[in-house]
Amino acid sequence: MNAKSAWARGPGKRAFDIVFALASAPLWVPLCAVVAVVVRLALGAPVLFVQERPGLGGRVFRLVKFRTMKNGAGTDAERMTRVGKFLRAASLDELPEFWNILRGDMSLVGPRPLLARYLPLYTPGQARRHAARPGLTGWAQANGRNLLSWEERFELDVWYVDHATPLLDLRIIALTLKNLFQRRGVNAGGEATMAEFTGSKAVDTPPRFL
Repeated sequence: MNAKSAWARGPGKRAFDIVFALASAPLWVPLCAVVAVVVRLALGAPVLFVQERPGLGGRVFRLVKFRTMKNGAGTDAERMTRVGKFLRAASLDELPEFWNILRGDMSLVGPRPLLARYLPLYTPGQARRHAARPGLTGWAQANGRNLLSWEERFELDVWYVDHATPLLDLRIIALTLKNLFQRRGVNAGGEATMAEFTGSKAVDTPPRFL
């Protein structure tokens, strides 16, 4: 483990996550209360969406988000509501994940936690994205979010695992905030967020820097 990759899994990053989450609580806790009321009025109960996602080492945890879709049958795009689209565009649906950060399931910055059913579809190189805690945001989100192909996204995730530093984390946070204000990369064309991952036909390539 080199000095850079050590940051992605080390105690310093965990301490940073806790301090940041607690210091920013006066901002995100009231926002959570407001969003919870909006979701309850627009979509009813439940307000929260809980789903199992793979975290560090591929171990599954329960990720918590605000609900953005109507219950019932249909595709994600069909069940997505106007309120849900706004919450996703502003990433307000992700606010409850601060609870996952405080619990140690997630980090502030890292590869985004994806669906557990994708685990057997990764190539060995892509699976290395689980060598760090998943993040509220990540290098892929800072470089295009859902506009990226799955292969591009995984390359950036693995690059982050190998090159993570405190300064890179701060850069990613700044770029993420910029993208939020610009509403950049919210969804892939024709999808509520991103098309389903069905596996990569291409062989692993060295992660590229954008």
